[in-house]
Amino acid sequence: MRMATASVIRSMGWNVLTFESAAAFLGSGVIGQTHCLISDVTMPGMSGIEMLAHLVSNGCAPPTIFLTGFPTAHDEALARANGALAYLTKPADFNVMQRSVQRALDKTGASNAGQ
Repeated sequence: MRMATASVIRSMGWNVLTFESAAAFLGSGVIGQTHCLISDVTMPGMSGIEMLAHLVSNGCAPPTIFLTGFPTAHDEALARANGALAYLTKPADFNVMQRSVQRALDKTGASNAGQ
């Protein structure tokens, strides 16, 4: 799913980095340059929702879109309470994902392809 999502975003003309876990992203050194974060809710170790809460508490949360194969009202409420732009069910519709990513990029002012 990570590679399919990356492929969709690349097809929109954007550079993409992928990480196998929240810990890998948090330790990557690219948080400050991240214009849009697309995260699974369920990951090994720290969940995507926990990762977003951590980023928010540190004042460096990029606009975030969640994908999940197991949607719950509780998880969606937590994600949105931490500022998530979208909470999408897998498989996510390409057009919905594209609109969500564009909203995230509009928020950060990243309007040129390749950023």
